[in-house]
This record gives sequence, structure tokens and C-alpha cells, in this order.
Amino acid sequence: MPKLGYGVYQVSNEECERCVLDAVSAGYRSIDTAQSYGNEEAVGSAVEKCGVPRQQLFLTTKIWISNAGYENAKASIERSLKKLKTDYIDLLLIHQPFGDYYGAYRAMEEAYKDGKLRAIGVSNFYPDRLIDLCQFAEVTPAVNQVETHVFHQQKTAHEYMKKYGVQHESWGPFAEGRKDFFSNPVLTKIGAKYGKSSAQTALRFLLQSDVVVIPKSTHKERMEQNLDVFDFSLEEEDMEAIRALDEGESLFFNHYDPATVEMLTNMGKTRKV
Repeated sequence: MPKLGYGVYQVSNEECERCVLDAVSAGYRSIDTAQSYGNEEAVGSAVEKCGVPRQQLFLTTKIWISNAGYENAKASIERSLKKLKTDYIDLLLIHQPFGDYYGAYRAMEEAYKDGKLRAIGVSNFYPDRLIDLCQFAEVTPAVNQVETHVFHQQKTAHEYMKKYGVQHESWGPFAEGRKDFFSNPVLTKIGAKYGKSSAQTALRFLLQSDVVVIPKSTHKERMEQNLDVFDFSLEEEDMEAIRALDEGESLFFNHYDPATVEMLTNMGKTRKV
């Protein structure tokens, strides 16, 4: 799995094909989508047209809440394969820890053994639910994709992922620009030291923290900039300064908050994919 990939969250199906083609042209080989994003078909079309052999690409998608349960998940895997125009998916994740995700995971384990999935994992699983799944699943989740950025570094979750051999992957590595992310004085000052932007500095910090990142942009120039983070390393004093930015809480939603759980589970019932 590449350490840095391209995410297509909130990229419309109409624009997504062009964006993925631009990303592959820029050098990305990992593309992250999901059933609920509504753009798996566009990703599949781009993969078909990009000119890069399928085996050189790493495709990730996610099972949505409405497809929880063994039978629903099994059918949804076939639909995702068809939409992505491929006979295997490199990484399939459970998108949210709601509904019968144990049944969905059994379907994923079965598809994994059949070679339709090269790896399986989860997304948005906090340590308690991740530990539960790791303790009882036959196949340990390869990845847990969670909100991770300089303001919410998931230090405790990271330690439990390491303990159970699960790769930590970040969604929202730029915090979607919240809290004046791109003009943050700490990131800007450290970036200037290396001739890099605040965004590149933030990505480098996560990479050096053993976190896989999937930044999103619809502009090819920024896609290229986001990929240009392997020619420098942050010194320990810079890493410490960025670690100090951690506020230890979500900027988006908390899965321990009852109102958030109601919102997401209701969305799972109404958004059928």
C-alpha cells in the first residue's frame, strides 16, 4: 500500500474521472473511494483509461452502513467490483462501525479468501470497537482509516493500532482547512525552513508518524505539491512542535456522542448505495 494516495471524498461523479486521471498522471498509484461517495464508477472509468496497468494501482473502497450484514455486504462487494471495472479490490474497509458490521466483516473475510479482496480493514473504528474486532475476527484488519491531522493526532488510537498490527491511515489530513490550517504559524514557519508549504509540512509530519495519508484536491498543481513530500525529513524539534498542536478531539464528529451516532445511523438507513 503506498504511503501517500489520492482521496475522492466529495468529488462529484462528473468531475471524479478527470481528477483521478490527473492524479495518476501526477504520479499517484493509490486511489481511495467509497460506496457512499457515489463516484466508484468514475474511478473505474479513470482506471480503465489511465494507461497504467491495473496491478500497479492500489484501489480502496468502503462498505456503507446500508450494506451492513453478511448478505448485503456480499452483494455490495460484487457491485463495487463491477463499478470499479476490476476483478479484485486492493483494500476494502467497513466505512462506519454501525449496523451488523460483524456480518459485513465475515463477507469481507470470505471475499478475501476468494481473492476478490487483497486486504480488508475498517474506518472510523475507535480503540474500543477496533480491539473487539481484532480479538474475535479471523482476519485482523489491515488498516483503520480515521480522522487524523495535526489538531487531532489520534495518539492513543495509534498505539492500539500498533499493538494489534493495524496500519493507521488518515482521512482529512488537512482538517478540510478548518482552524486556518493552511496559514497555521507553526506549520508555516517549519515549512519555510525546508522550502515547503504548510500542507506539505503537515503531510510529512503524518508520514514520519507512520500514518498513511490520502489528501484530496481537484487541482493538478496541488496534487503534485501534495506528492512532493519525500525529498525532506522533519527534524525532531520540528516534530515536537507539531505534536504540541494536538487538541485531542475531533473537528468533525465524535462517534461517542449520541447525537452523532443517531445522525450517522439515520444516514445509513436513508442513503442506500
